Amino acid sequence: MSAVLPKRARKRPKMWLDKDQGVPETCRELFDALPELPGFRAEVIEESVVLTPVGTPEHADCAMELSYLLAPVIRERGWKGYTGNIDVCLDGSREPVEPDYVLAPSDCPRWEERELRSSGLIMVAEVVSKGSIVRDRTEKPRLYAAAGVPIYLLIDIVATPQTVTVHSAIDDDAYIAIATVPIGSTVRLPDPVNLELDTSIFKG
Repeated sequence: MSAVLPKRARKRPKMWLDKDQGVPETCRELFDALPELPGFRAEVIEESVVLTPVGTPEHADCAMELSYLLAPVIRERGWKGYTGNIDVCLDGSREPVEPDYVLAPSDCPRWEERELRSSGLIMVAEVVSKGSIVRDRTEKPRLYAAAGVPIYLLIDIVATPQTVTVHSAIDDDAYIAIATVPIGSTVRLPDPVNLELDTSIFKG
């Protein structure tokens, strides 16, 4: 289960009792003020701070299997792959998200020191969990398209049947090319990845 914090901090937590700092006025400021939260990942989605528990081993396996599959492509092209341990700043809204997998060029621009800028990415992937169904299926396609992410890969292991969806080709801040296949089939990751993805790697 995830927790959604309000758009404004109504009561100032003790961690913010610093005379040199004001009360966070935006979700971005609230996110930046959060301490490390072991066992949770924090994101800002459509003007709400969302805390989600880390996934199950099966959830993590999907991201790792994708990483293993893409490793030869990454090495050949000098790219970088990150499994759920990198924050992305969405261009435009400046909202921070933490995808389950991020594929980026080695010189991807950053927002400040630690966040990769979304418009410089190659692909992001999300693995759907019971607590992220609406966000991953409905909200994040809008967010990633508007932020200029060329490819959004959705690995839906809670669907019946389980599916993989490739979102690509952005027009008017929306993905207009959407291909969905059952897990076990093959689906194409378009340019710049240009790879046939055997989704059987995501079978539990």
